[in-house]
Amino acid sequence: MRTWSTDRTDDKERGKGGGGRSLRSELFAGVEWAALKVSPVYYGFGVPHGDGAPVVLVPGFLGSDLSLLELHLWLGRLGYRSHLSGIGVNAECPDALLARLQETVDRVYRESGQRVTLIGHSLGGLLARAAAGRDPLKVKQVITLGTPSQRLAAHPTVLRLLRKVLRRSYRSAKGRCLRSFGRGLRACLPASVSVASICGRDDPVVERRDCFDPNAARNIEVSGTHTGLPVNPAVYRELAWVLASPEQAPKVVTQQPASAAELPLAA
Repeated sequence: MRTWSTDRTDDKERGKGGGGRSLRSELFAGVEWAALKVSPVYYGFGVPHGDGAPVVLVPGFLGSDLSLLELHLWLGRLGYRSHLSGIGVNAECPDALLARLQETVDRVYRESGQRVTLIGHSLGGLLARAAAGRDPLKVKQVITLGTPSQRLAAHPTVLRLLRKVLRRSYRSAKGRCLRSFGRGLRACLPASVSVASICGRDDPVVERRDCFDPNAARNIEVSGTHTGLPVNPAVYRELAWVLASPEQAPKVVTQQPASAAELPLAA
């Protein structure tokens, strides 16, 4: 069972995510998008296709559904029934975002009659896990892209922005902003819910040691930026295989996860 802590220990004491690397490499996300457009995987070559199974996409911190539009359209071409999250901008009270995501999952599950796969980018991966924890009977699989798995560790600049959002949201919600989110994250997922984590080898935002999930069936490593994970051709290739065969995992990388388990929800 995954444990999450609300310890507010200083970043320097528990280790900062990002390894001190510069965020300037994130400017190359556009290069990944261009590479995707000329990659065979973008056109569905060399990868398994879907059978109409439902998928819900969850954007990362400060992102909206538009940030996952390319992935959404690709999944549709590949044969999946892809749905956007409907949460709005991922920059407000986590409980409110989770409630909207759960509404989408409920609707997709009801309309399709099938359990749903959730794919979340960065902080959106935590929302996906929380949604699965709150209602695991409706979720088949959780796939995260560049999501911290054991603690909310990220580049200091990103953490500062996140803390500002959390403080503002906490005040506006009168302290009732993280209860459902926290319970969902702490919930033990049943074996019927498959979990896969895709991490960036040189991700400057979330280090791979924080991204690797010891509770996941698969931890997969790719090269590229953090922002560019939703348009990274290597990610698309891995997603196609994981979606088609949840019980199998090409290119699994084994690495010791971070020893700390800290999630400063009310930072």
